[in-house]
Amino acid sequence: MNWCLIIPLLVGAICAILGYLLGKFLSGGGSETTVADTSEIDAWKKKYAKLEADLADCMSKLSASSGTKTTAAKTAIAAAAIPFDADLAKSVFGKKIKKDDLKIIEGIGPKIEELFKKNGVKTWRALSEASEKKCQEILDSGGKSFGMHEPGTWSKQAKLAYEGKWKKLLDWQDELSGGKK
Repeated sequence: MNWCLIIPLLVGAICAILGYLLGKFLSGGGSETTVADTSEIDAWKKKYAKLEADLADCMSKLSASSGTKTTAAKTAIAAAAIPFDADLAKSVFGKKIKKDDLKIIEGIGPKIEELFKKNGVKTWRALSEASEKKCQEILDSGGKSFGMHEPGTWSKQAKLAYEGKWKKLLDWQDELSGGKK
């Protein structure tokens, strides 16, 4: 027998076995980890589904109730949803911006802001959720002097303000003329 051939084959076989065992050891055993991961993922999915159901239940109870307490709760939730960053607004517009100042909307001045607030549209969020038709009805309720205004872009501008997208709002307003497209 030729030992020059047997020794490298024997060393190769031993290295292959050690490599296989070392790989199994470092990977944590293979299939057991996969089963554990799958069961953990399933547990998280169940928790997520339960939280989604709880949230849907709370939202339905909130919308079903119609007391002042509920309205106050909705307002608190809405206010907490997207925080107002006055410094960011000032850095973009170059002037101090007050939260829910409707005059920041191109085409809305002090008189229109006053009219909208009298009609329950007091925040950027409320204006962003108001349809163009509702805005026009509010304007019409103010008399003929308000009839020349076109609120077509006001809701979208208010949404950008509410979401704190100041740069995008300013860029868009540069393209508008009195709030009109």
